[in-house]
Amino acid sequence: MQFIDLLTQKDRIREALLKRIERILDSGQFIMGPEVIELESRLAAYVGTRHCVSCSSGTDALLMPLMAKGIGPGDAVLTTPFTFVATAEVISLAGATPVFVDVSPDTFNMNPDLVGQAVDQAVQKGLKPKALVPVDLFGLPAEYDRLDAVADDYRLWILEDAAQSFGGSFGGRRAGSFGLVGATSFFPAKPLGGYGDGGAIFTNDDELDALLRSIRVHGSGVDKYSNDRIGINGRLDSFQAAVLLEKLTIFDEELDTRQRLADAYSQRLENRLVVPRIPDGYRSAWAQYSVLAASAQERDQLMQALQQAGIPSMIYYKIPLHLQKAYDNLGYSVGDFPVSEDLSGRIFALPMHPYLKEEEIEQICTVILG
Repeated sequence: MQFIDLLTQKDRIREALLKRIERILDSGQFIMGPEVIELESRLAAYVGTRHCVSCSSGTDALLMPLMAKGIGPGDAVLTTPFTFVATAEVISLAGATPVFVDVSPDTFNMNPDLVGQAVDQAVQKGLKPKALVPVDLFGLPAEYDRLDAVADDYRLWILEDAAQSFGGSFGGRRAGSFGLVGATSFFPAKPLGGYGDGGAIFTNDDELDALLRSIRVHGSGVDKYSNDRIGINGRLDSFQAAVLLEKLTIFDEELDTRQRLADAYSQRLENRLVVPRIPDGYRSAWAQYSVLAASAQERDQLMQALQQAGIPSMIYYKIPLHLQKAYDNLGYSVGDFPVSEDLSGRIFALPMHPYLKEEEIEQICTVILG
């Protein structure tokens, strides 16, 4: 059984995708070709923003807005410790300091009630709080109505980390459209994934869009040999754009299937484990289907039982960022973010992809239910 099945999906788009690839081969426009322009237009329309800037990875999609806004040494950027390291990593790469905010136990997303406390901690350390980076974990958008209000109170701008939530929504708005700017990833395992790395940035700010396009190509000005600022090599190649364009044609159907599969899991497991709860007005993209065991010991037992049955499972995330060796210098300790630490000790993810069969879900749940 596959944790994520990319090969069945490939068979659906193979013929159309090969035609696109052949056109790229014949044109010789392998980087930033017309497929990239087409993709940016379609992604912006899908998310509902004025601009979409494609880039080479989800990590660059997070880094580039920080660079565009001049985030650097002495600045504090607030984010969650319960996520993949890239979210905090880009803050460090920009020269700023990550300041963590614990998550809510029901959604696993940043707790808006704790943002003010983190701002105060940053100021006490002599830092200038500048931005807020909520993470839409496992496909569920964060509480942007409340986060927007808190950000306004503390004069912070929001960078939405929508790496896992592309296709999700809140209040009728799609993930990627929240805050000043949103960033997503097209890593192959994501709900909309390429056959290699890729990412995209979304904004309605015209000036920011222009800055991002410059930063993407080494800080280029009127041409690539006029360099107006420090940038990166963040371009998307045409082959990845071709893959994403074809996957977009079946994406909404796949999202519906993910929802149906998540419902099937929850109906069978809700009396055995803590299953995901999607608040009213939200739609998850179901990048992962993660559940909570009663304890770390029970999690280990269940994952071993699944493994013995030939069923893969994963832990996202077993070590919160504030306890990672890379962030020893921040001075955090065990107990500083109790919800994230508790989740890390009990959470595990089950297979989730649009080509999972009902009988496979039944097999998974039978093992868990004993």
